[in-house]
Amino acid sequence: MVRSSEPQNENKELFSADNPRGKAVKWCSVPLSDVILNRNRLDASVFDIETKQVRNRIMDGKYGFVYFGGENGIIEDACYPGRFKRVYCKKGNGEAFYLPSQMLDIYPKTDKYISKSTKCNMDELRLKQNTLLLTRSGTIGNISLVSKTMEGKVFSDDVIRITFQQECDLGYMYAFFKTKAGKMMLTTNGYGSVITHLEPEHLAAIPVPDAPIRLRQKINGLITQSYRLRDESNKIIDMATAYLAKELQLPDIEAFDVSLYHPEASVETYSVKLSDMEGRFDASYHAPIVPAITEHLKEFSKEVAMVGDSRISKEIILPGRFKRVYVEEGYGIPFFGGKNIGELDPSDKKYLSFSRHGKKIKDELTIREGMILITCSGTVGNIALVPKHWDGWAMTHDIIRLVPCDGIAGYVYIWLQTVYANAMLKACSYGSVVSHIEKEHLCHIPVPMLKDKNAQMQINNLALQANRKRYEAYELERQAIEVMEREALCEEGRKEDGGGKDEGKTSASWRG
Repeated sequence: MVRSSEPQNENKELFSADNPRGKAVKWCSVPLSDVILNRNRLDASVFDIETKQVRNRIMDGKYGFVYFGGENGIIEDACYPGRFKRVYCKKGNGEAFYLPSQMLDIYPKTDKYISKSTKCNMDELRLKQNTLLLTRSGTIGNISLVSKTMEGKVFSDDVIRITFQQECDLGYMYAFFKTKAGKMMLTTNGYGSVITHLEPEHLAAIPVPDAPIRLRQKINGLITQSYRLRDESNKIIDMATAYLAKELQLPDIEAFDVSLYHPEASVETYSVKLSDMEGRFDASYHAPIVPAITEHLKEFSKEVAMVGDSRISKEIILPGRFKRVYVEEGYGIPFFGGKNIGELDPSDKKYLSFSRHGKKIKDELTIREGMILITCSGTVGNIALVPKHWDGWAMTHDIIRLVPCDGIAGYVYIWLQTVYANAMLKACSYGSVVSHIEKEHLCHIPVPMLKDKNAQMQINNLALQANRKRYEAYELERQAIEVMEREALCEEGRKEDGGGKDEGKTSASWRG
């Protein structure tokens, strides 16, 4: 949609030989002072018209503004470790290494390990408390805080670490960058024709509402409590997983690796009966770790059922592929993909047209609270238990929806997210480039039923308790963002006495 601003002739439609179809071309004049303020950047995206309007509204807001960085900015430091060549290794020989895509996960987990011989400063890579994290390469502008779960973990140099002069600005700025206005300020500062990048110096000229300390503390408190609940939910899931492992007397996963080495060649080998081939000739499908885990479960559980058993699941849904029609927010159902199932609030939601996909949305795509989600394409075996705030949203066809029976959803979720169930899921995968599993594979994954029914029920209840805490965390973050939009990013004019001092007055919210 083309918008116009008559005083500066912005966003006019241009018709010329270079533009024969009359496609709308956005343009505007830029003062030299703005170019200098943005460190002599000449790429048009930095001077995006909508971003310019947002910037003006922030600078003319009732509290006035302060720059994010620079000499008089609110940050203490914004930096990232120097680039280095990564040397990966096996588990046990190095440090667990996390990528920027895992920064948004409530409980980030990784299968990558970086060797201690890598030429880098590991201490610089470790995350520290009271730090705001910002992705700077590829997908720029994703925001997170260093929670207790993430503290001390070794993260990629593609994450900018930001600290603040005042403690309350940590949650305050997190909420700001979660708003549409804040996201716009970040993403338009990127550079790069193929892979987008963001540097700490690009943050210096971002204006931020200079809200009073009371308001900053209020927003920071909500965000801090939200992250505290996320940490509590992770501890509860760890507790439930440990309880399950104790009841089943499960050793470390490496204990089940019984592959043999051929005496004449350094390759893993194992024999498979023709009756056990099941039409699969890929070696990974017949890895001996799977029967080894299954035999252990049979020995230490009351019974080993299958996911497809009617006592475990009511239904297993894998939607068929389809061509998606997206619409603007407010005109469709929230829709997100498999890479987002570990997040509290999916960062790149799209909106799927209900008028074009109504039947498919109703019958296959919609997720409901208590469903178990399993990624089945690309990265296979990521698991999520649908929280209350996802109820009624839609997800990609690359995720299997497991509808568990009453009273067992939490227990089945805890089992499926263990490394033992994950090994069995991945053994079922097929595909030379992109891995896949089908719902038929999931149906045959073993689920151990515990001898102690009370223990099984307690594990189930712990999982549901953790999921409730995640819903509460989402509500607190949403409340913080609403306060930011309503009280800090409002359209009321700046007060003559300097703004930011009158704490009692609020106005209608502005949502970009």
